[in-house]
This record gives sequence, structure tokens and C-alpha cells, in this order.
Amino acid sequence: MDLHQKPFHQPRPSEAAILEFLEVCDGFYPPDAVEASIAQQRGWYDALCARFDRPLPQGMVTEDGRIGAVAIRRYTPSEIHTPTLLYYIHGGGFVVGSLESHHAICAEIAEHVGAELVSVDYRLAPEHVWPAQTDDCFAVLTHLLADGQQVVLIGDSAGGNLAAGLAIRARDAGLSGIVGQALVYPALGGDLVSGSYAEMAEAPGLTTADVAYYRAVLQAPADDEVAYPLLSHSLANLPPAYITVAHFDPLRDDGWHYAERLRQAGVEAIVRDEPQMVHAWLRARHMSEGARRGFDVLCDAIVRMAGIAG
Repeated sequence: MDLHQKPFHQPRPSEAAILEFLEVCDGFYPPDAVEASIAQQRGWYDALCARFDRPLPQGMVTEDGRIGAVAIRRYTPSEIHTPTLLYYIHGGGFVVGSLESHHAICAEIAEHVGAELVSVDYRLAPEHVWPAQTDDCFAVLTHLLADGQQVVLIGDSAGGNLAAGLAIRARDAGLSGIVGQALVYPALGGDLVSGSYAEMAEAPGLTTADVAYYRAVLQAPADDEVAYPLLSHSLANLPPAYITVAHFDPLRDDGWHYAERLRQAGVEAIVRDEPQMVHAWLRARHMSEGARRGFDVLCDAIVRMAGIAG
């Protein structure tokens, strides 16, 4: 199919708050953003993220640092309920996003779970193409897993892709300590032409053409199983997964297909389809009741992965 051909009917959610969220987003980040320069895309994205920023939870302490050459930010909530670390990898199509773009999201997850969280500022494309992104994230992960530390991987969109790929890399490298992976509307390497890629080709917030653009910018080899986890020859012996997908999102079926493949390999996998959500709905968690519920369920899943008694 022609990725730029618009279907006669463009599917949209009906929840009023999500429609309002989309209006706000369109005011900052136009639908044809991928046609702009990289600098312009990053400027729009930073402004959009700032629009949805929130004050940090009371008592939250943050500290910036580096692990090797990679910048990180550490979040410590006022109450710690588990020694398990949370490791957050931000989305943004591998092109935009930073420690700032997901600052409030990371703080709120750390607060909800009651665990220390580390966010990573991996190198972005097109200045740095694959495998720079996964290498940066893997270097941080290897450090975090030292001395028997347990870690829950968390990532949204491109970050969900990187988190899933890290679980595969860690398994293949013989690293232990990853106790769960929470993947939020992850991009996992679907075929771009069938299922939700066709049905939601012109979905609000992210189109199939956008997904194709980000893949082209990343320049990962088409057969790379870390870049495209759905292509992995084996998903056995991976940590349990919680996958949340948005119904109005071309990436939706990636999450469903990955969960099914994990189950077939004997790995526990829970998938939740948010029926009124669009891509990037995490930002709508303080506007939309559906997004708030989805965020709470995500955090509860991380609580279980971190081994916190209910």
C-alpha cells in the first residue's frame, strides 16, 4: 500500500478529553512534523512536552549524572518500598526526546511504585544511527545490573523498542537481574502494511508513514533482531512483560503480536488495549480519565514486577 495514501475514513477516538489532548498536541507538533528539519522537530517536541509538564511529587529528589559517556537522571521518591531499580527509556522516534521530555512521567512512576528510577539520555538519530541508541542503553543497563541489582525495564514507543531489545541483548549476553519489562505502545518491527498499520495508517498522533520515516532515519539493518524484536528467532527465557497499546495507533498490533510470541515461548505476557487512546497518551494522564486509568494500571504492573507485596 502507499503509506501516504489517506483512507476515506480516518479513525478517531470519541473521548472528549482525548480529542482535546489531540487539539493541544496539533497546536505544538503539526501532523506533517516529520517533513521539517530535525532541529525544528526537536523544538516542537520540547515545547509540546513542556506544555504537559507537572510539578514533581513532594519529596522527590532528582540527580543528574553519567554512566561512562551516557547522561542519566536518577529519581528518588520520599518513600522507597523496594530495592528494585526502574530503568526508563524515553520515546520520540529515536529522533526527539531527552531527559527533560519525560521528566514528570518518570517522577510520577517512581512515586507511584515507591522505587528509585534511572532515566537515560541515549544518542539520537540522524546524527547517531543504529546501534548507537541500543549501545548507550545497554551500557547503562550493564552498570545497573552490577552486584546483583534487580531492574525493571520501562520504555514508551521508541523507548519500548529499546527496552524490548535490551531484554534480548541481556539474555544473549548471559546477564541476569531483569525482573520485568513494561512496554508502552512499543514499536517492535511490524510489517507496515497489514493489521493496525493499514487500519490506523492515518491515526491521529502517529501515522504509518511516520513510523516508516523513523525507521529510515534510524538505519538499523532490516534483519537486526534487537532493532526489530518481532523478528527474533527465539523469545524464550525473557523477563515477564506488561505491554500496553493504544487502539488508535498503527503500532497497536506490534504489542499484541509480541505478547503472543512471548507466551508461545513460555514467557508471561500481559497486554492491555486502551480502547480510546492514541499514541503518546501517557502525556494525557492528567487530562483524560482513560489515560489516567491506563497510567495507574501500568504503574501497578511495575509494582508487581518489582516484587512489592500488595
